[in-house]
Amino acid sequence: MSTDRSNRKSGFATRAIHHGYDPMTAHGALTAPVYMTSTYAFESAEAGGAMFRGEKPGYIYGRTRNPTQALLEDRMAELEGGEAALALASGMGAISALLWTLLEAGDEVVVDHTLYGNTYYLFTKGLAKFGVRATSVDMTDPAALERALTPRTKLVYLETPANPSLRVIDLAAVAARARRVGAKTVVDNTFASPALQRPIEHGIDLVVHSMTKFLGGHGDLLAGALIGPKTVVDQVRGHGLRYLTGATIAPLTAFLVLRGLKTLELRMERHSASALAIARYLETHRRVTWVAYPWLDSCAQKDVARRQMSAGGGLLSFELDGGLAAGMRFMNALKLITRAVSLGDAETLVQHPASMTHAQYAPEERAKHGIADGLIRLSIGLETAADIEADLDQALDASA
Repeated sequence: MSTDRSNRKSGFATRAIHHGYDPMTAHGALTAPVYMTSTYAFESAEAGGAMFRGEKPGYIYGRTRNPTQALLEDRMAELEGGEAALALASGMGAISALLWTLLEAGDEVVVDHTLYGNTYYLFTKGLAKFGVRATSVDMTDPAALERALTPRTKLVYLETPANPSLRVIDLAAVAARARRVGAKTVVDNTFASPALQRPIEHGIDLVVHSMTKFLGGHGDLLAGALIGPKTVVDQVRGHGLRYLTGATIAPLTAFLVLRGLKTLELRMERHSASALAIARYLETHRRVTWVAYPWLDSCAQKDVARRQMSAGGGLLSFELDGGLAAGMRFMNALKLITRAVSLGDAETLVQHPASMTHAQYAPEERAKHGIADGLIRLSIGLETAADIEADLDQALDASA
């Protein structure tokens, strides 16, 4: 007996490869074309005027939209489960365009106390110049978030898993509390990617990405994305992108991200499997004080992680016995693993947050947020896991 599958939704990998594009619309080209043009011709003066007034769809100028970019946006919205998406030149471009569009003097925002360094600096230094107040709380404690919310709270912003501590925050709990005061929730989903976690499914309003990382996947581009309600995305395109930041993604960059999406699910499976194996190895090593990884049984938020993620992802952090000096010796002894501040690449990368990505934090702030001087962050790549472990093993011995 056959089963009617006509209404079955295609799987994640299928949609990442096919959604939004029919080769027959482009002379049979299997891969979507790259539209390398900055401006677009109008069929008539009337048609051009209608586009400018928003009465007719179409392309006007490359700063706000390009057909290659449009396909990427359509696909990102599909994969994250949002109504619409906007692709931008970088992750910080996406965050900045959103904030400058939605916030004004007198507004308040509540942020988790562990964020990527430049995001933290934008909220605590950049917004303050324009009269927006940011309050930092530990969002692993829903009660702490609730106490920080006020009638003036416009946005609640967080990362999960967080950079670099890998703390996991309950998305549904945050969304429910923010909704009570009418605040929009924004989640940076870079570490998990939509292959492992889709915050909108848990009640979150908006998702941002550094597509430079896992979505691109090969360390050869800079790009960002915003996904959420069409009304908000259209507003950010018309204001935050068009004249507040001008953070336009290049057509070729959009093409490269589309290429990366085709292998995203496979890559995230490999990143996650290798990272879990490495995390378990590090937990048993005599030189390691502690390891942070969402899929470890020792993770304080493991139940939340397994409820809202399908795997642990490719990032882990750990601290060496011996602090900063031991950490520096360890990093300098690595041979296969590359010292670099990014993540999500095919190559395994290592960085020292206190002196690199989180140098903007004052020492007391780093300590408060669990970013110890000896903390090491690893982005586990696609190499053979045994080779990654062997390099870690010799470098850990050398750090003594």
